[in-house]
Amino acid sequence: MTRCTIEDFTYRTITGDGGVKLNVAIGGQGPAVVLLHGFPQTHYMWRHVAHTLADDHTVIVPDLRGYGASDQSLADNPESYSKRTMANDIVAVAREIGFDHFGLVGHDRGALVAVRAGLDHPDAVDYLGILDVLPTMDTCAVLQGVNAKVAWHLYLMAQPAGMPEKMIAAVAPEFFGSFLDAWDPTGTTFTPEERDHYVTSSINSVDSIVADYRATAGIDLDMDLADRERGARLTMPVAVISQDWGSQLGFDASALWQAWAPDLTYQGTTSGHFMAEENPDEIAGFITELAARIPADQP
Repeated sequence: MTRCTIEDFTYRTITGDGGVKLNVAIGGQGPAVVLLHGFPQTHYMWRHVAHTLADDHTVIVPDLRGYGASDQSLADNPESYSKRTMANDIVAVAREIGFDHFGLVGHDRGALVAVRAGLDHPDAVDYLGILDVLPTMDTCAVLQGVNAKVAWHLYLMAQPAGMPEKMIAAVAPEFFGSFLDAWDPTGTTFTPEERDHYVTSSINSVDSIVADYRATAGIDLDMDLADRERGARLTMPVAVISQDWGSQLGFDASALWQAWAPDLTYQGTTSGHFMAEENPDEIAGFITELAARIPADQP
């Protein structure tokens, strides 16, 4: 397996919720920003953006539990991979490094963890950046008809434990590689070594990745519905950047996020799903502009 690390960043193993050990890269100086990766990737997806932000920030880049070099918690407990548990991991990591509040930016799966952190720990999250994902409770609602095939993997991994893991393990290189290839419009975003890192890391994490997705179709959805019923909102500045999935599937992503985040900015991108690697300057600028929205009187 190709082990990819962010050059010039320091690596630490930090304990998260319930004793899970997380692999964390740290670099730079200044106010903290935490960057959370998506599927089927690891913290390494942030390498370019992290170096840019490190000029003015302490940049904290963990592997989510169950991914990369972080521990794989038991997958038979729904709470093990709930976004609440995974958000608690991130708050614990930041505190261990010395920050009780921080900016938080997530891509794909990491964005769902970031949103839960913003809802559960509003005093810890200074601002929230979301890359190319919809709110949990809205995702299935917009997937209708034949166009829903774009998200076929969501339905596969939502099934009861056992069969999805066996099916994916049987063709794991092809399964994980298919997403890296299909979601990379240029076909040049990853070197062979980088692609191998993502594929091999995912092959080694089949059970935990499936458990992460299964939680989103179950316990995470329940939490979001409960929050919507009680009128919970993301109170910090929030920014979303996304491909234009809405024109294909018939939804307004900005409106869906506005229901959760009154202080929202939304922008589209012509980059593909792996935008932090395809166009890191755009994403670094997106985060820098978001960080500038913190109220001047905030410590």
